[in-house]
Amino acid sequence: MTDEKDTGTGSIWRGASDLVRSTVVLQLVGLAFCGVVALVAWPFGWLPDSHFIAVMTALFAGKPAGDLYREGPPRRLAAAAALLALTTVGLLVAATADWAFPVVADHHLGFLAGFLVGPPIGAAVFAWFHNRANLA
Repeated sequence: MTDEKDTGTGSIWRGASDLVRSTVVLQLVGLAFCGVVALVAWPFGWLPDSHFIAVMTALFAGKPAGDLYREGPPRRLAAAAALLALTTVGLLVAATADWAFPVVADHHLGFLAGFLVGPPIGAAVFAWFHNRANLA
């Protein structure tokens, strides 16, 4: 779908692919922010753990989906499907990474990998359900 829609915040949203792309870009911004925090905190003996990195990337990456959520109804089914997809993909990737690489399981890197893969897929599912419900 290539129709341009105003999300109410002044930004133009062009479809599911743009939502996923902007989610991934904002995740990278969140990772860069965590890198800066790590560089600043490293001389003081503190390094961010995987849960801090996951929360920071989620905070940065949630804006595009939040803008689409505020766009209008119907939202409940789309949000439920997105959360289910995000959780399912995140757990599958985390379990696979921990199984394939047992060394990284101690550092929760499988959890972090699952949490980085899940939000773009959840955003795609959210956009698909949201558009499908609006077309009906």
